[in-house]
Amino acid sequence: MKRKMIPLLNLFIVISLLCVVSTVSGEEYKSMKGIKSAKAVFDERESNPQNAAFHLKGIHQTFKELKAMNYNPIFAVIFIGPSVKLLSTREGFSPEDRKSLDEISNAISAMSKDGITLEMCLVAAKFFDVDPALVSPEIKGVGNGWISIIGYQAQGYSLVPVY
Repeated sequence: MKRKMIPLLNLFIVISLLCVVSTVSGEEYKSMKGIKSAKAVFDERESNPQNAAFHLKGIHQTFKELKAMNYNPIFAVIFIGPSVKLLSTREGFSPEDRKSLDEISNAISAMSKDGITLEMCLVAAKFFDVDPALVSPEIKGVGNGWISIIGYQAQGYSLVPVY
């Protein structure tokens, strides 16, 4: 009985792997037909730590999926508006929010290591009293996040609003 189970288990594993590989192929995306590079700029404005952590993980996962499908992803994430409050101090946040802030920090580090550009709007930082010196050095301050987004779009990046 055990001998019959092993081939069935192996067959199940092979079929499962094929399903995973097929879902990571570009064949299911008509929109990606003929595309060799995927350039996107993400306008991140979320101020809720849980939602922002979820968004950043999703952006990074999308980057990794596109890379696995050989689409040469080139991503930039621009933190604008109230999202800049999530990039420095943990003061005033609940313990649960602090866990999400740790997730955000981890996602930022991982994204930076994968070559994703990360920028913070200094206009927003000033408005929300965020000290740029307290923000991870992986995030570059730019004078005006909207100007940065305009520049990325002029270079052919697709705009992805994240709010």
